[in-house]
Amino acid sequence: MLKLSLNLLLFSFIFCCLFLPTFAQNDDQVINIESSIVILNAAISDNNGKIVAGLKQPQFKIFEDGKEQKIDFFQAAETPFAAVILLDTSGSMEERVSMARSAAINFLDGLRPNDVAAIYNFDSKISLVQDFSNSRDISERVFDLKADGYTALNDAIYKAAQELEKRPEKRKAIIVLSDGADNKSGRSADKALKNALASNVTIYTVDMSAINTGGRERMQSQGALKNFAEKSGGIFVATPGGIAMREAFKSIVEELGVQYTLGYQPSNTKKDGKWRSIELRVARPNLNIRTRKGYNAPKEK
Repeated sequence: MLKLSLNLLLFSFIFCCLFLPTFAQNDDQVINIESSIVILNAAISDNNGKIVAGLKQPQFKIFEDGKEQKIDFFQAAETPFAAVILLDTSGSMEERVSMARSAAINFLDGLRPNDVAAIYNFDSKISLVQDFSNSRDISERVFDLKADGYTALNDAIYKAAQELEKRPEKRKAIIVLSDGADNKSGRSADKALKNALASNVTIYTVDMSAINTGGRERMQSQGALKNFAEKSGGIFVATPGGIAMREAFKSIVEELGVQYTLGYQPSNTKKDGKWRSIELRVARPNLNIRTRKGYNAPKEK
């Protein structure tokens, strides 16, 4: 046991020394991790949607661009997480701000003692409502939020990823409550997603579109939300609220607590800024695996 503890301590020290992220000088640059290690947080479930625990490292294989990689780090213990809840308070959300607020409360209710969450609202700008805390109580400021302005969704996700990058927790998530119709951001969805992936953040998106939203408009907004979730290994939720909404948030909190964390050093060491696709396999049939789809390699300066 002592030998195992010393090994874990040594790995943690090396990990912190070698793989610390570097922050951009200005707010508009994507945060890049200068080291070669790639971290994956994976959610494994059965065909009934139940989270699967108890898997061992030899059961996992990681492939990058089709080539198997050596797993250097593996953790399967329950671990605290940090999350940012993004509340869309733009004009298009006028009739659904109260529902989004209730959803945020549901999420906070599920926090475990060592989990932390912060709340931001966004419209034409992004504002902090409640800083990181493990409290299940919600700030009174949430109840003063009004729907107004445009929708800076991409900028909000970018900002949330920046804040999560500063957190010590290995598992980090963004919970987006929005109708998905970005019409204000200075950054593209691609840049926001790249920043989230570089910060090792999983994005969970909840479609808050009105039921009577037009088919094409709703398809476009859902497409944006689905893309953020699928590319980062998260979940896209389309629910009218009520019990279904509460169950969705209960599942998200449970999933964040029991994910598998794996790390590897890519065999491809080129710093060309190109996309690297990732595939995670488990040697057990009939399991659903969700993790991020890949990352952008660092680019030689």
